[in-house]
Amino acid sequence: MTTPTIAGTHLAQNYSPLPVTLVSGEGAWVTDDEGRRYLDLLAGYSALNFGHRHPALVAAAHAQLDRLTLTSRAFDHALLEPFARGLAGLVGPLLTGDPLVLPMNTGAEAVETAIKAARKWGYEIRGVPADRATIVVAQGNFHGRTTTIVSFSDDPDARDGFGPFTPGFRAVPFGDAAALRAAIDDTTVAVLLEPIQGEHGVIVPPDDYLPAVRAACDEAGILLVADEIQSGLGRTGHTLACELWGVRPDLVTLGKALGGGILPVSAVVGRSDVLGVLTPGTHGSTFGGNPLACAVALAVIDLLTPGDLQAAARVRGEQLGAGLAALVDGGVLTGVRRAGLWAGLDVRQGTGRAACEALLRHGVLAKDTHGRTLRLAPPLTITSDELAEALTRTTTALAG
Repeated sequence: MTTPTIAGTHLAQNYSPLPVTLVSGEGAWVTDDEGRRYLDLLAGYSALNFGHRHPALVAAAHAQLDRLTLTSRAFDHALLEPFARGLAGLVGPLLTGDPLVLPMNTGAEAVETAIKAARKWGYEIRGVPADRATIVVAQGNFHGRTTTIVSFSDDPDARDGFGPFTPGFRAVPFGDAAALRAAIDDTTVAVLLEPIQGEHGVIVPPDDYLPAVRAACDEAGILLVADEIQSGLGRTGHTLACELWGVRPDLVTLGKALGGGILPVSAVVGRSDVLGVLTPGTHGSTFGGNPLACAVALAVIDLLTPGDLQAAARVRGEQLGAGLAALVDGGVLTGVRRAGLWAGLDVRQGTGRAACEALLRHGVLAKDTHGRTLRLAPPLTITSDELAEALTRTTTALAG
């Protein structure tokens, strides 16, 4: 069967964007090709945690563009070790063990890296028989769109038509620690999960879930790998979402916000005995840890190190939560889930897509997911007045 194309475009149609063409942005605001301004409450799925064109990040990129953009990892460069040291300093105290940093580019690439490291660690250190390693994952997950990653997705849009799939994964219900514990056996090398499932609608687990998962991993002597690509770097009001439950993972995958909304930057940070199993020739990336990426990421680390943005996300998150609770009380929404400055909204009528189109007409950008659910993830730099305006527009759009 031939798939129809849309007249006038040469783009493959793997996205169905809202009908708006953006041409500029600053802070929490973007402007379209007709001069209309919008409050961006999506922030690039957390890639724009610091807003559009943050001055410190743009300055870092401009300065590095005049020096050196790419060496490949065939050679060293002056920013690679400072980047690794800075990220280890920011995130390492929140993990188990002495940290190493492995820089990559995209979030999916970081997850693939963590999977490979966990498997190799399982064979070389844990003693799992060759080619029998298993990883326990959560249903409703979203870790990316590579062939291996969609192998353990239960989203038919992401999965159907892309088999045969990579074996070695066991999926259990998210939030069910007993089911997770039961899925672990002598072949298990790791548990891989999102502390909060963003793509699934900002699903926050029960408070006892992550601590129970950590305990199960400790008892079995396996790794806890936290995918914090969307939830990390300030989104939940903490550097890592795992901090909400006092849990320290063994490995964490980071991305999106690490590139400051300027270019793709990702990394795996975690135990040196785990990442240390990857040796020259076993894993790599041409662009991973390039000078331009390191320059921007170092500026991101500088923004997050004082903790001011994390604190702002907590304060603004309470403001967001109060506004959304009023919509639930008023019958406009059937439910809200929130962590910091991140929320999943369930609309009472129509679809999430229709709700986003209504928001667009009122000058607000958001993204739907899974039927009647949409997500809000404003920049951490949004002001109280800007968020109040966004809530006013959201109320008008969804109650209309």
